[in-house]
Amino acid sequence: MGLATAYQLQREFLTLNIVVFEKEKELAFHQTGRNSGVIHSGLYYKNGSLKAKNCVDGRKELVAFSKEHNIKHDVCGKLVVAITSLEVKQLNDLKENGEKNGLLGLELLNPEEFKKIEPNIEGLKALWVPESGIIDYKGITNKLSELLLQKNPNSKVMTNCEVLDYNESNIITSKGKFNIKNIIFCGGLFADRLALKDKVKLDMQIVGFRGDYYELAEHAKSKINNLVYPVPNPEFPFLGVHFTRMTNGDIECGPNAVFTFKREGYKKTDFSFRDTLQALSFSGTWRLFINHWKFGINEYKRAFSKSLFLKELQKMLPTLEMDDIVEGRSGVRAMALANDGEVIDDFKIIKNKKNIHVLNAPSPAATACLAIGKQIMAEAKSHFNL
Repeated sequence: MGLATAYQLQREFLTLNIVVFEKEKELAFHQTGRNSGVIHSGLYYKNGSLKAKNCVDGRKELVAFSKEHNIKHDVCGKLVVAITSLEVKQLNDLKENGEKNGLLGLELLNPEEFKKIEPNIEGLKALWVPESGIIDYKGITNKLSELLLQKNPNSKVMTNCEVLDYNESNIITSKGKFNIKNIIFCGGLFADRLALKDKVKLDMQIVGFRGDYYELAEHAKSKINNLVYPVPNPEFPFLGVHFTRMTNGDIECGPNAVFTFKREGYKKTDFSFRDTLQALSFSGTWRLFINHWKFGINEYKRAFSKSLFLKELQKMLPTLEMDDIVEGRSGVRAMALANDGEVIDDFKIIKNKKNIHVLNAPSPAATACLAIGKQIMAEAKSHFNL
C-alpha cells in the first residue's frame, strides 16, 4: 500500500521528493509478504463499496502492471465450493453479487463439471471465478520501489529505518531526522498508534489475528491444481480455510484466524505485554469475543491440532491424509474493530492536519493497491495543495 501510493504520487508529480520509511531490512516483510498471494476478483464485496470498486479496478491494473514488468502471476481462476444445501443458495447470491461488481464469466458448475477443473474436490456445486489468480506480491512491492526511484532519483526508499516520532515539520527515525511537509501513513498493524500520535480521535482499534498455513507435501501437490475456496461464512470477514497454488508451485492450505498476543507475532507462543494489554483493555475486543465465542474457540482448537485442521480441509478434499500436509508459515491480519466489537469491513482513509492516515486497508488491499494508491494520490493532491 505504501509503495503503491508513493509510486502513484511520483507518476503524477515527477519533481516531488518522496521518502518511504520501512523499519525492516527488506520490503513486504509483514502483511504483504505473508498474505495468500491471491489476485482477488471482487466477488465477495458489497456492491458500491470502496472494497468492490478498488478491487475490480485494482485487479485490472495489477495484472497489466505485472505483464508490463514481468512479475510472476497467473490468472488461473478459482472454484468456490458448496458442501451443503444452504451454501448452494449462498453460491447463487455470490454469483449475483459478483456480476453486480462487474465480474465476467462467473459460472455455476455441478460436480461433473467442476471435477474437470479440480478432479479431487467434492461438493454439491461450485462457482467458477475465472478472473481470480495468483501473484508475487513481494515482487510487486520491490518493482514499485524500483520504479519510484527511477522516476525521481532524489526520492528515497529507506529500509532498516524505524519511525520513532514525528511533528509538523520533522520525522524522527532510527537513521536521523528528516524535514517533511506532509505524511501519508500506511502503517498496517500499527495504523491506530501512528494516528494517535497525530492526535486523531479514534472510534476503532487495530487488533491482530494470526493466520496459520499448512502446505501440501511434495507427494500430495497433484491433488490441487489452482485455487479452491469454501463458501465464506457471511458473519465473519474471513474467507475460510482454502487451497492456494503459489507462484513458486507450492500449495498452501489455510489460513485459520486466531487472536494473537503480539501484533507481529508469527509463532503460536509469541507474546507482547503492550499489545496484549492494549487489545484486552479495548471494549471492542471483548464484544467481538462474546458475540463470536464459538467461532473463536473452534479456530483456537484448529491452531493447535493438526487433525482438526485436516478435518476442515477434508470437507472439500476428502482424500487428504495426515502425512499430506506439513506446517507452513503464518501471517497476522490488522483487523480494525469498532468500539461495539463490529469489524470495520471497508477501507478507512482519513485526513488530519497536514497528513493522511490509512486506518484500515483489509483484504483485498494487496490486489487493489494500485487503485487505492491512485485514490490516496488524488486526496493528497487536494489536501496537500500539490
